[in-house]
Amino acid sequence: MVEMWSYVSSKKNPRWLWHAIDRRTGQVLAYVFGRRKDEVFLQLKKLLLPFGIKRYCTDGWGAYERHLPVEDHAVGKRKTQRIERKHLRLRTRIKRLVRKTICFSKTEEMHDLVIGLFINRYEFGISV
Repeated sequence: MVEMWSYVSSKKNPRWLWHAIDRRTGQVLAYVFGRRKDEVFLQLKKLLLPFGIKRYCTDGWGAYERHLPVEDHAVGKRKTQRIERKHLRLRTRIKRLVRKTICFSKTEEMHDLVIGLFINRYEFGISV
């Protein structure tokens, strides 16, 4: 699990994409949008319950340490390399995620829709 930063309208309004992948297959399991707060992480964790995950690999941000059991939690960049590659793919293909751009979302709804549609299309094979 890892989170990725972007913004809506201005850099004073950050928006975070939180998502989780299966390390063996690279398949996206679930994602949510929101602030970098514990409540948003808990939404993602709730979406992951049906998968019966026994081991979590994260970058060690505080929400993970507060809400994941120590024995089931591995911290380190080496274990999150695959998901960071997905971040690069998103930033490459969706212009509004590039940090220095004139293309940006003006509403949180549009921001979440554009990124969500991309993830659904390329990760889950769902086309609208």
